[in-house]
Amino acid sequence: MSEENTPIDAEINEAEEATKLNQKVTVETVGACQRHITVEVSVEDVNRVFEEEYSQIAKDAQIHGFRAGHAPRKLVERFYRKEVNQKVKADLLTASISQVNEDEELAPISEPDFKIDSIVLVENAPFIYEYDLEVRPEFDVPQWKGLKLEKPVREFTDKDVDNALENYLARKGTLVPVDEPAKSGDYIVANLSFTYEGAVISSADNETIRIRPTLSFRDTNIENFDQLMVGVKPGDVRTVKVTLSEDAPNPLFRGKEVEGTFTIKEVKRMELPELNQEMLQSLGGFESEAELRDAVLDSLKNQLTYAQNQSKREGITTQLLQDANWDLPAKLLENQTEREMYRKALEMQRAGLNAETIQLVQNQLRQNAKEETAKLLREHFILEKIAEQENIDATEEDIEREIETIAIQMGTSPRRVRLQIENAGQEDALRNQIVENKVLDLISAAAEFVEVPFELPGVQKTSAIDYTAGGDKPEETEEAETEEAPAEEKAE
Repeated sequence: MSEENTPIDAEINEAEEATKLNQKVTVETVGACQRHITVEVSVEDVNRVFEEEYSQIAKDAQIHGFRAGHAPRKLVERFYRKEVNQKVKADLLTASISQVNEDEELAPISEPDFKIDSIVLVENAPFIYEYDLEVRPEFDVPQWKGLKLEKPVREFTDKDVDNALENYLARKGTLVPVDEPAKSGDYIVANLSFTYEGAVISSADNETIRIRPTLSFRDTNIENFDQLMVGVKPGDVRTVKVTLSEDAPNPLFRGKEVEGTFTIKEVKRMELPELNQEMLQSLGGFESEAELRDAVLDSLKNQLTYAQNQSKREGITTQLLQDANWDLPAKLLENQTEREMYRKALEMQRAGLNAETIQLVQNQLRQNAKEETAKLLREHFILEKIAEQENIDATEEDIEREIETIAIQMGTSPRRVRLQIENAGQEDALRNQIVENKVLDLISAAAEFVEVPFELPGVQKTSAIDYTAGGDKPEETEEAETEEAPAEEKAE
């Protein structure tokens, strides 16, 4: 069959050309990822779209005293002017911005930054508007073949499995109140409050916290937490001063010293369950202790795989980012932080890491949010560009397989995992993770590896809770528009 354009193709092309807007575009480079764009759509196009919209409305317009669709055109325009103006403005903006992206070969990574209500559109005049846009930075892809990387390796022993099994059983353990002073490793149930210059900025009741050397929050750490809490009893109060991170969610208290107060309600201790047949079933339907131990060993192997992937990624990132010193706008970093946190959580869930470890890593990332997010975004842009050059993408089969793997590690159903991802609006994060992993595999296949020993985590030294000592970010309120209305609007 001939690949030449058919008459139908020609008609489609002519229709597309006919509807293409006649517009003048100025693109100003503000930064590596920022463009300021000014657009002027011709008066002919403005009037054409107004005419099309009025003609469409006139067919069914219901105005008192006239049959539907039979009101005079001038009357239709008067009754529907505001509604048509908003519709035409939205349609023109959508078509115009899409055309700008295509004509100027822009690769947006966020929505255009403007307030539609502040943009003025009038008939018989050009439509002029401007906006800021965050785009993917332009850069040369660094040399990625032949990198030298480290690969952690380990042969797991029975003792490794014994220690991991104890942690595994702790998931089904019971926290039992004890009538004695708290020891390191015990749990406290406490009411928390944080104050700044005497004013309470956050509080929470009945938080259960394990006593370890460090307590991690989303925006700070309390060091020597075990020394603070060992020996406490119900009714005791402990206070501590900490400095919030410079990337704390609440900008009012970034870098500020705040005072935390812990009012102890209970002291509890973990009791591990007896490993009987009933417990084997509840842990995952295991028929024997040997089968459970095999599952624990598989979990350790998954952790090793995760460590290998992290080491590989860190080595690749370090070398690929050597010359990636382009600036990233603060707003982009702020907007992307939660997305990167979610992607990191998916990655750790896939590896079978427990919830507290995931929370700890997320807290660490949040405490240095700008720096960590900038690193992750630069890495993403480079891997994404390599993926485009090598025609790498995520298929539906890849997505299904990834969801099944995460579901197995979380002990839930693939359907539930998919729903969680969709409800969080993070389908793109999952797809990007799959694509990036494929690129990392490609780079790894062309790399040279040196084996290094993999050290299993020893006694956990940090407890992590999902809590923000400095409080959440204040809700932003839109300022009232104070600018004087344009002369065209006044005339109406």
